[in-house]
Amino acid sequence: MGIVFVALLVVASYASFFVWKINSVEKKIDVDRSSKTSTIDTFKNLTTRSPINLKGIDQGRINILLLGIAGSNKAGKNLTDTIMIVSINTKTNQVAMFSIPRDLYVEIPTENFTGKINSVYEYGLALHPDDKVKAMEPIQKAVKNITDLDMNYWTVVNFNGFQKAIDAIGGINVMNERDILDPTYPGPGYSYETFQLSKGLHHLDGATALKYARMRHNDPAGDFGRAARQQQVLQAVKNKVFSTGTLLDAVALNSLLDTLADNIQTDISTGELSDFLQLVKKLDTANITNVVLDAWNSKSLLKVSHTTFNNLTAFILIPRVGNWSETQEEAKNIFDLNELKDKREKIAAENATIAIINKSGDALVAKRITDLLRNNFEYKNIISLNDPTKNIVDTSTLYDLTNGATPFTLNEMAGKLPASVSYNLDRDYTQIIGSIHADIVLVIGKDLINKYNMVEDSVEDYNNAKDTNSYNN
Repeated sequence: MGIVFVALLVVASYASFFVWKINSVEKKIDVDRSSKTSTIDTFKNLTTRSPINLKGIDQGRINILLLGIAGSNKAGKNLTDTIMIVSINTKTNQVAMFSIPRDLYVEIPTENFTGKINSVYEYGLALHPDDKVKAMEPIQKAVKNITDLDMNYWTVVNFNGFQKAIDAIGGINVMNERDILDPTYPGPGYSYETFQLSKGLHHLDGATALKYARMRHNDPAGDFGRAARQQQVLQAVKNKVFSTGTLLDAVALNSLLDTLADNIQTDISTGELSDFLQLVKKLDTANITNVVLDAWNSKSLLKVSHTTFNNLTAFILIPRVGNWSETQEEAKNIFDLNELKDKREKIAAENATIAIINKSGDALVAKRITDLLRNNFEYKNIISLNDPTKNIVDTSTLYDLTNGATPFTLNEMAGKLPASVSYNLDRDYTQIIGSIHADIVLVIGKDLINKYNMVEDSVEDYNNAKDTNSYNN
């Protein structure tokens, strides 16, 4: 009986320490003090199975915006090296990670901002240096534009915290898919150092894990390969933290929580943290869906271009179509990407013949759109028609000549180009088509010029570039 009493006393002491520690950590990391949870409440939440009450639970999906920054006394201290959405499907217990590359070019009209997305967080801090919640608004708006997802929570972690957190849990195991030799990894004081890691399974300490997650120059996939490795590391950290050994190791747990307190800021409250711990127990973390927005091949949703910042040329990433419709579709369907695959199969089965009439007055834009449809969308039957009138129209229109027999092709083109839809072909266009068979006629107007006027560069140029952010890679 005495042994049982001692065991219960140890458990109670550990639980008390755990709850006290979490509450003390919250005072440092929680920037939104609108709802406070007492130590007693936290203990109750952790020891009872009350209904989970988190933002997004009613919609069946919780989205967490995760930002990684260099931190104080580092080059580009508030530029976001990592921008990732971690999503939880609360109905199926699925987990997905959606990575946004740092060089994505974004415009936020409501914030008067145009530039690379990795500088949006820094921009918000400059606007609201004393209000972290308001400082987060610009980056949340940018992510919303790209994905059409509302962020229920956000977390910002710096490199120092990342490194110390991994050391606190005793390191992580990762499977490195290829030999790495990067002689230009950013070192201290704007210097370079060599990072090397052989192919195979490795146990990484914090410093090595940080290099593994940040290295990009020796990766054939460049920034896109780095995003995939960041997802891999995050998954390894999750596996280690939620292992029984780590959670029951008081020394490791104390060190981890101290690290979090000093290096992380979030709007997740203590009460919500206990709900997250309940939720994590149910999640299928063995089959996490990983999506990285990239410009790697013809299937990619982005393409490489360049622009000028302060008289310096910088490579950027832009959507391959004239809007964010494809990235929004990918983010929305991340838990069932087979739905997008099925749609592509239906488009292929329609095998529509598309006739293109350029009424924009810009031959280059018409060529880019034609190449997009043929090479990226893989439409096999594209016909470019000569317009003898040379008249210019303001808006682009898709004319369906099939009486609705090619709905998937029509809907894709209408949403992604974008263009309006009509079922009545103008007489002038009928004369241009003549006896040529066409299922859909695309009339390109002036409205698509600005959407497709940026020069497309190669991925090789992008990966080899050393722009103004080279030390923050």
